[in-house]
Amino acid sequence: MKQDRQSVYLRQAGSAALRKLREEERPYEKCASGGPGVLTEVELLAVVLRTGSEGISVIEMSRSLMDSFGAEGIAGLCSATIPELMKVHGIGRVKAMQLTCIAELSRRIAKSVRGKTPFFSQPREVALYYMEDLRHRRQEMALVVMLDTRGRLLGDEVISSGTVNGTVIGVREIFISALNHRAVSIILIHNHPSGEPDPSPEDISLTQRVRDAGSVIGIPLLDHIIIGDRRAVSLAKLIRDPDAGRSAAEEIL
Repeated sequence: MKQDRQSVYLRQAGSAALRKLREEERPYEKCASGGPGVLTEVELLAVVLRTGSEGISVIEMSRSLMDSFGAEGIAGLCSATIPELMKVHGIGRVKAMQLTCIAELSRRIAKSVRGKTPFFSQPREVALYYMEDLRHRRQEMALVVMLDTRGRLLGDEVISSGTVNGTVIGVREIFISALNHRAVSIILIHNHPSGEPDPSPEDISLTQRVRDAGSVIGIPLLDHIIIGDRRAVSLAKLIRDPDAGRSAAEEIL
């Protein structure tokens, strides 16, 4: 009798393991027959993560990941930190690092497809180039973009990274970066974690201070672009017209 119970237990355990294996193989089978485009976001995650953990299949783990970010979905996953990812059942440090590296790789790919040394002639081009890098971030990040006489990108540098409520940007740091790159002109760009790119009074003040400093130093500020979620505004009009105020904001995306 004892042997019979053990046999039943082993068969059940074997069947469960087989079901788990088949479930984990399913995304690979779909990808092989129809390509990655036919996979759901949960299935794509399962392929990246490869294996589940004790008591949870990789499909279940991937579904838990998506559910943990609610309405943000895959966008929330792209901006998640390693500690945040590790709160999901089955996600250890290695898998969390894999996911953050995939997110970073996707941002770099989005930039590289537009050319390794882009030339900017319109605010929209700048916004598109930096959109995927900035729109998912949960904290404000400000960059100075440095250009040569033809509008070619010489480089960019993060000049401040703050909280969700704002960031402190030093005019001195902006122009030290510009001088180090021998920039002829600069563009400021930063994100609003709220997803709304409408300029704040602080954004207007910063634009005016950098514009004035650039006029003295001889490195003009061409634009200050604010990135939201798939939206962006340009403050170039404010640079041309000091009295324009918040009405200077022009939506470019």
